[in-house]
Amino acid sequence: MADKRFFIVGGPFTAEEIARRTGATLAGAGNGALVLRDVAPLDVAGADQLSFLDNRKYIDSFRNTRAGACIVHPDLARAAPPGITLLVTPEPYRGYALAAQAFYPDPPPLPGVASSAVVDATVDLGEGCRIEANAVIGDHAKLGRRCLIGPNAVIGPGVVLGDDVRVGANASISHSLIGNRVRIYPGARLGQDGFGFAPDQKAFVKVPQLGRVIVGDDVEIGANTTIDRGAGPDTVIGPGTMIDNLVQIGHNVRIGRQCVLVSQTGISGSTRLGDFVMIGGQGGLIGHLDIGTGAKIGAQAGVMRDVPAGETVLGSPAFPVREFHRMTAALRRLAKKRDD
Repeated sequence: MADKRFFIVGGPFTAEEIARRTGATLAGAGNGALVLRDVAPLDVAGADQLSFLDNRKYIDSFRNTRAGACIVHPDLARAAPPGITLLVTPEPYRGYALAAQAFYPDPPPLPGVASSAVVDATVDLGEGCRIEANAVIGDHAKLGRRCLIGPNAVIGPGVVLGDDVRVGANASISHSLIGNRVRIYPGARLGQDGFGFAPDQKAFVKVPQLGRVIVGDDVEIGANTTIDRGAGPDTVIGPGTMIDNLVQIGHNVRIGRQCVLVSQTGISGSTRLGDFVMIGGQGGLIGHLDIGTGAKIGAQAGVMRDVPAGETVLGSPAFPVREFHRMTAALRRLAKKRDD
């Protein structure tokens, strides 16, 4: 259960209303009038709480739960304890996410500018914004409505933020245009110089980085993630993309819609990702690659060639998943033969 010191619960909601919000169908006891006051895990939920089951690993907890209602996949509904109201959906985790959003909506920022914040007189500050202690907003920056700028965050000159953008503590943004409903978590860095140098016999010659970072709507950028601005073309993050903590995105990279980049992923300059690409933790991509729509790159994969649309690759260097498994199996056979 959520700690009430940090989270404010909304509601209550009836089971019927939650079913409508999640697109689920009432089943089991089917009590649409059941009043639900919170969400909770299967093993601790009570009669006025909603839980969910998405993984067969927890089927025993489901059988013994005392939750008043549970969001569940149709294939697992038969294991429900008697008397429970079921909200049946083929996507129970999605259903839970929507229900939890209803119970715990993001509170709007309390408008105001902290006395210790530094906001240039030329800043265009949208209605309902909150600027917290020691934040700095440079000249001619523009913030949309209801933006929240956390403590010690720095918004550089000319930066544009859309509506409902949230910037975490100690984050910094320069040379960037940010869409609506974007979340930038604490310590993230957007718009700093890309890593560009020309070789020379005496010393490296720095290449001016003259592009920007363009972030689409509904993007999340995790804590301590860094996104370099382009060298001339822009670095682009497509709408709906989810970026975990500690991710590095180099200059000129272009990422499509609804991509997922897990922690410690590194993408070198000028690589392009299509829509719906997924990269596991510590995935590494060299520069100037094309990663096709829907491609999946496994954790710790080292990608050194283009990946076609829809292909899954594993290993370092990365190979198509079937080829990788054949190679692994052959290596095991070789090792076993040597031991024998």
